[in-house]
Amino acid sequence: MLKTSLALTLGLCSSIVLAATPLTIDDIPNIQSVLQTSISPDGDNVAFTRSVPRELYVAENGRNYSELYVVDDKGVERPFITGSVSIKSIQWSNDSKTIYFLAKLKDDKFTALYQIPVDGGQAQKVLSLKDTSISSYQLSPNNKQLAILALPATDKSEKELKKLGFMAEVYEQGLRNKQLFIIDLAKADKPLTPQALNVTNYVSDVNWAAQGDKLLVKTQPTALIDDKYTKSQWHLFDIATNQVTMSFATEGKLDDAELSHDGRYIAILGAEDKHDPATGRLFLVDTKNGKVTDWLPDFMGHIVDFEWSNKRNTLNFIANVGTQSFVASIKPGSKKYKKIINEGQFIASNLSISDSDKTLALRANTAKHPNEVFIVRGSKAQRLTDSNNWLNDKRFAKQETISLKARDGVEIDGVLVYPLDYAKDTRYPLIMSVHGGPESHDKDGWLTNYSRPGQMGAARGYAVFYPNYRGSTGKGVDYSKLGQNDYAGKEFDDLVDFKNHLVDMGLVDAKRVGITGGSYGGYASAWGATKLTEHFAASVMFVGISNQLSKFGTTDISNEMNLVHARSYPWDKWQWYLERSPIYWAGQSETPLLIMHGKDDPRVHPAQSMELYRYMKVQGKDVRLVYYPGEGHGNRKVAAQYDYSLRLMRWMDNYLIDGNKDMPAYEIDHAAKLQAVKDARK
Repeated sequence: MLKTSLALTLGLCSSIVLAATPLTIDDIPNIQSVLQTSISPDGDNVAFTRSVPRELYVAENGRNYSELYVVDDKGVERPFITGSVSIKSIQWSNDSKTIYFLAKLKDDKFTALYQIPVDGGQAQKVLSLKDTSISSYQLSPNNKQLAILALPATDKSEKELKKLGFMAEVYEQGLRNKQLFIIDLAKADKPLTPQALNVTNYVSDVNWAAQGDKLLVKTQPTALIDDKYTKSQWHLFDIATNQVTMSFATEGKLDDAELSHDGRYIAILGAEDKHDPATGRLFLVDTKNGKVTDWLPDFMGHIVDFEWSNKRNTLNFIANVGTQSFVASIKPGSKKYKKIINEGQFIASNLSISDSDKTLALRANTAKHPNEVFIVRGSKAQRLTDSNNWLNDKRFAKQETISLKARDGVEIDGVLVYPLDYAKDTRYPLIMSVHGGPESHDKDGWLTNYSRPGQMGAARGYAVFYPNYRGSTGKGVDYSKLGQNDYAGKEFDDLVDFKNHLVDMGLVDAKRVGITGGSYGGYASAWGATKLTEHFAASVMFVGISNQLSKFGTTDISNEMNLVHARSYPWDKWQWYLERSPIYWAGQSETPLLIMHGKDDPRVHPAQSMELYRYMKVQGKDVRLVYYPGEGHGNRKVAAQYDYSLRLMRWMDNYLIDGNKDMPAYEIDHAAKLQAVKDARK
């Protein structure tokens, strides 16, 4: 039995803590977080966008809103544009007086560029395009020009023909390439139809040189996501001649690139080779000769963001190592970096730097708060925002990183959230929440959301564990390749080793272990419910893989699957692929399985869930399938997220806490919840 008595609580908590409450399932839809941060050139303010969920049972269905705020270096926060808005791509003017952003405001049919003065005033439209949205933009250093990416306008006849029934779709054909435009701000006083620059293929990103005479331009052959992952390139584009003068690429995946302030060097975030699953390697390009150098060879972690200093040739970067992150700087010609912020303070991302180089701004989270705005001066970090001050009155369970050796000696780690009010010598039910990718890893920061129980699960009496199985990132390239050519092999054996370790610690009841996860974590959950059924008493699979043969033929990343996961094709070894598929083992399953999936998922086709459901259903297994219309590879809208949370926890509670043998009811009484909200608002 779980020891969650009031006496135990009284023994562990002070009178102040007793006034606090644990995190509940109904708290999750209220969590806000910082999305983007951008420091002003003078270093005095940080502009940021905040994700604000729509109100459950009140707001029309849709994604979270994104509001614009500014916070100064004392933590004084000012709202600029709030409400039912979606603000994105914020950038400062070079005099720190104006913030630019993309949005659809008022009667906008397409996304346009706006500006708003920092010292007061209304947002004004700066630029719009005729019959198409601005996808992204970069303001030139002198603030006189804009580099804009946009898709060509749709032919007006298309809409008319659709009404007449001509809607045939030729799969992966007729894709439109995003194009690059340079626009003079002085002439942007009406909707424009500018001439695209002479850059072939699909343009996915752009970055100005500090002198404003060149652009870094990223391209891929088509709009296909597989081309983005496997065939991207960066180019140096000369504006005066309207020509590409130099091209750069690492072999494999490619991410951001930025020119140093003097234009001599380019920092690139990419992959070590075509089989590297992530873009965590830092490269340096010498623009004088085009030489590309691995700047930090054998770095035992993954670089996630960087920004050149403005006064000197120094690159500032954020790196993830294990379950932690740090901020550091490095100079060209050196392979030694200097840490600015050590591991253990927060999990950082989204770096920007002031003109003086004295102030860094970033987004960061910890175990007790989602992403907030931080600034760094010298070696001191300061948190500026508090997006969820109500979390200050919540009680949080202990959270820590644990490491162990797998059965074959490989070092593996993960993040453990203890049950709230944990008592030694008491065994608890466990929810193992497996990350996707697998080119990803869980960090020792904020780990609670609609599909990942975290602190909410801990408050209900669960231990919640986030395993970084082999093939996860954060430990260098070689480690991230350990799961390749071994679908559901040693990587998922690691999950059993984690479980056994937690049992051996005396923390977990071996008979009350559940598993859940999305995407590749959904694959793990399906594998746990079938091949590894003796280890898991309940499973919840989300947008997961059930058949590696049909998955290859229905995904939009089949080339990437071959290069960085399977390292083979299904026709190379049909039987092997079949035996690495949960459907092959469905007949032996004794684990009740709840399957949930977005009906519009392009990455893992919804039929993957249907296949496993049917294989188990026909064989008399306890299985349920829930589809979410309008959702893709993960739920994005608050109602679907909340419904998911309710079903996830009800499934786990039913088997792991209540000890029931039958499946829980499939209905959720949203009508009663709706009426309760209406009554409360009267």
